[in-house]
This record gives sequence, structure tokens and C-alpha cells, in this order.
Amino acid sequence: STREVSFTVGPSEDKKSSTADKPTQTEGFPEPSEGDEADDDVFPPVVRTLEECKKVLASEAGGAGLTDEELVILADKRLIQPHKLEIIVKNPKRGVILRRKLFNKQAKRGRILESLPYDNYDYKMVMGSCCENVIGYVPIPLGVAGPLHLDNEELYVPMATTEGCLVASTNRGCRALALSGGVRSCLLGDGMTRAPVIEMPTEIEAGHIKQWVEKKENYEVLKAAFDSTSRFARLQSLEVQTAGRLAFLRFKATTGDAMGMNMLSKGSDEALNKLREIFPTVNVLSLSGNYCTDKKPAAINWIQGRGKEVVCGAQIPAKVVREVLKTDVSSLVKLNITKNLIGSAMAGSIGGFNAQAANIVTAIYLATGQDPAQNVTSSNCLTQMEVWGDDEKDLYISCTMRSIEVGTVGGGTFLPAQSSCLELLGVKGSCEESPGGNASKLARIVCATVLAGELSLMAALAENHLVQSHMTHNRSSVNIASTVPRSSLDSSSNVISR
Repeated sequence: STREVSFTVGPSEDKKSSTADKPTQTEGFPEPSEGDEADDDVFPPVVRTLEECKKVLASEAGGAGLTDEELVILADKRLIQPHKLEIIVKNPKRGVILRRKLFNKQAKRGRILESLPYDNYDYKMVMGSCCENVIGYVPIPLGVAGPLHLDNEELYVPMATTEGCLVASTNRGCRALALSGGVRSCLLGDGMTRAPVIEMPTEIEAGHIKQWVEKKENYEVLKAAFDSTSRFARLQSLEVQTAGRLAFLRFKATTGDAMGMNMLSKGSDEALNKLREIFPTVNVLSLSGNYCTDKKPAAINWIQGRGKEVVCGAQIPAKVVREVLKTDVSSLVKLNITKNLIGSAMAGSIGGFNAQAANIVTAIYLATGQDPAQNVTSSNCLTQMEVWGDDEKDLYISCTMRSIEVGTVGGGTFLPAQSSCLELLGVKGSCEESPGGNASKLARIVCATVLAGELSLMAALAENHLVQSHMTHNRSSVNIASTVPRSSLDSSSNVISR
């Protein structure tokens, strides 16, 4: 036996410590598991000197031979690059935990990350592909709309969103379409684009480049160079526009089931190398000259297309419009002209002739691992409505989307949750029978779901139901309670009333 102090944790009436002889606990405290964010303030480890830590880091043990606190100190002093923590400790999850501790130390905001989850996630899949300086992940609610009846197939569409009513409204649109025979779709075009910008000594030489590329035999030379970089990327066209001594070369190619930006970049680069062999004065300023155009509003995408070009259409009987959508055909047709066509034209819109295409596009993109920033281009949509049928009492609706940028391989599509959503739609991975088939089907699903959303929202607007539905489904008492001053929450106040 050894002499040790006996103590209690928590309130105790006995304030005196006992010094009686008791057996020593030899097992010690359990080590924190890999998934635990250990509280170093409770049981601070013995930290070695900076020089000792540097020696351990340089030894065969490396970062794995250092404690969390020692690693945080080294990272804080920039002796370790914070973005390389996973590599240094050879443990992706521990790297995330260490970076969280470093962030808390540097931000001096207390335990600001307590509500940001990090556990139960496979960070090996993220490293080097999806995100850097990872400190956790942000859960987004995932809903499902459907069944969506598209081309004689029933589909349930996953939608990740924090906007109340969006999934419910889209679901109502799906129901109206299901009762009307479903949606038809057609792929009008397929081709991702990349447009490098080159500089020539004079405007005359820039013009010569344009004239040279426009000759079929010369185009074939560049196409051969482009196509040599991939099994799937195949150049479809090459357009050149000049401005002074600048030339913008817009490469357009099919890319299989990938969204294709990397393929386009690689192929364009190789084609430019071939062009420089022929024209040594070519100076490549940038592999992207914004004539592509990626993630920015641009008329060229709306006019010439980018990615997948899709049109969807359906006929809705007057009875379904009345009983499911709670409005009438003439009101829908008039509102579509007034809002989606005239209103958008008054605003100078480019491709924004719709009610809420971006809502549906973004929700599906988040769910299926697409690049959410590409909703800028992908949401280009023209919604049309007209009276239909022999007695002109039914409704015809169509959505034309000229630039849907999607893929079923690459990007975030391989992450487990996103991959599951693609599998739900039957478009996971590459299509072996017909390369590009899965990505094309996903684009058609996006357009058809947009149509369902347009139908339901326009009906709500036509009957002035929008505010009522959002007050029911899109109001968070939690948010209100946390942001409204305490005095406003008093029972005598009318700010928040039931």
C-alpha cells in the first residue's frame, strides 16, 4: 500500500481530505479512443520541449510518436503545416481532431465547434479529392420527392435542402404528373466546354488563328490531339472568337458519365500544345478564358448549351389542376406569361425564365455529389405553359434546360451518402452498356423534377397560397427564439404570437 489522497468529484458536505492508507490504483485512466476529442484541460499530458518534439517528428516514429497537445503546439508555431496533419500522423480522423483543436486554440472562440460533427465519417475518401483543411462535416436534411413518373419509369428523387416546403411542393407536382400520365423527356445535346484564351503578337495573327482552325483538316489535327488524352472525351466542336490580339477557343466535347471539366482541361491543354507547334508565337494566357463559361451567368451557355441539353413536357388534365394543384388552367397560363416570361424579360434575365429551377437543381446536386456552384449555369430554364386539348381546358407544360452540368462519376459522387442517392435513382457510376447514359439520365431527372417544382409553385402563386404554406412549413421557432431579443418574447408582446 501507498499513502494517497482520497477525494470525491462533485458537491460534498465533507470538505476534509482523507489521508488514510489505501491501495494504489495501478490501471490508470483509459486512453481516449481514436474518435474522442480528449479534453486536455482536464488531464494535461506532460509536454516535451520544442526541441524534443522536433526530434521525435524527424525520427521514424514521426507524428504518430507525439501527443495531440505536442502536435497542436508544433502546428501553431508553423513547424507543421496544418493542412498536412493527416499525412503526418498517418491517420485521417486524428488529423481532423488535431485541426479542430488547433482551430479552437487560434480562433479563441471557446468551444465553437462543439455542434459541428466530425465522428462517423470516412475521411480517407475526402483526402486529396474533395476538401482540404477538414474540421468536420455539415449535415443537411435529405428529403425525397416522388414517385416521379418519367419516361414510363417510377423514380424517387433525393433532395438535400434546409428550405421548408420545397420537398413537399415538389412532391405535390410529382403527384399531379403521376395522375396525368407522367413526364416525357428528350436529350437535345451533350457537350461540356472549356475555352482557353491565347495572345498573339498582332490582331492580324489572332485572325489567322481563327481562320486556320475553321478549316476542317486543321480542326482534325487539334481533335486528334484532344482525343488522345482520354478514353471517353471526344471533341465535338471548336469555336474561335477574337478580341484585338486575343483569341478565345471554345472546345466542346462529350465526356462519358463524368461531368467532364477535368477531361476538357486536359484535352484543351494538349490541343494547345499542338497549336503552338504550328504557331510558335501563340502565348497561352489561361486555360480558362471565361468564354466557357463556368459558374457565371452567360448568354453563350443559354444560346449554345453547355453540358446536357434537355427538354421535358407533360399534359395535365383540368381535373388534376383543379383537385391536386387547387387552381385552374387559365390562371396558370396567364401567370406563367406574366411572371416567367414578361417579368424575367423586364429584369434582363439570361436563362431565368422560370419560377424556381435553381431550388430543385441545387437540392438534387447536394444530394448526389454534384458541384453545387454549377447551379448558376445548370438552372438556366425556360418554363412554358399553354392551354391544351380539343376543348382547350387542359394544361400543357414544358421545361427546356440548355446547360445541365452533371456527372455520375468523379467529384463527390463516390462519397457513400451521395453514391447512395445516385443508386436510388438508378444512375450510380458509369454506364457500361452506353458510356454517358447514366449522366444523361440524371440530367433528364433533374429537368423533370424542375418541371414538377414549377407546376406546384406556380399553382401556389396563382392562388396566393405561397405565404400560407411557408408560414406552416418554413418557420423555425428555434431560430426565432434564438435571435429575437428577450423583451420581444414576453407574453405581453405581439412580436411572436400563436
